[in-house]
Amino acid sequence: MTDLDQRPGPATPTAAAARADRVLLARRLLAEGLGTAMLVAIVVGSGIYAAELSTDPGPQLLESSIATGAGLMALILAFGPVSGAHFNPVVTLADRMLGGISTRDALAYIAAQILDGCLGTVAANVMFGLDAIELSTHARSSGALWFSEVIATMGLLLVILGVVRSGKAHMAPFAVGAYIAAAYWFTSSTSFANPGTALRFPDRLGRVPGRRDGHGP
Repeated sequence: MTDLDQRPGPATPTAAAARADRVLLARRLLAEGLGTAMLVAIVVGSGIYAAELSTDPGPQLLESSIATGAGLMALILAFGPVSGAHFNPVVTLADRMLGGISTRDALAYIAAQILDGCLGTVAANVMFGLDAIELSTHARSSGALWFSEVIATMGLLLVILGVVRSGKAHMAPFAVGAYIAAAYWFTSSTSFANPGTALRFPDRLGRVPGRRDGHGP
């Protein structure tokens, strides 16, 4: 057998496709995780700064809703082409139910959203000179707040599906950002609209402005 015969042949199409799929998934997870971390940092950071600027819940809520809505639009525009910019376990699960993403990828997305959301919260706290992790003394688990989150999340899904089904997917960043900014005002929970976000900081890891539970930030 010659030396030429002993050289390894090119990768099979199946192996090459599998490697390309892993690389693509890694890119998507990086985009999804980074986008989620930045979104949570925006929500928490704007809440902290709003509380420093004013003790009035009204301006606090206004400032945070504007920052969150605008930031969400920008993040969807930036990361949407790569990962789809779910930033939300419920959106990921809905995409899985509609066949837009595999079970493996959906689970990886959700893990990235939760992990990087925690990192985003810690980053926001550190930026404002707070302890990286702060434990809240305020309970955020009443029935009204959970019901509020269900309504807000259902509304978010309806907005996304409605925009996509109408053939105006390019308008999704603006529709979603506007909806979340508005939902700050009509939900008692200030519209986390995201179970992953609610798990990351139900006011235990971060601060939420303008709450309607009778307590300040």
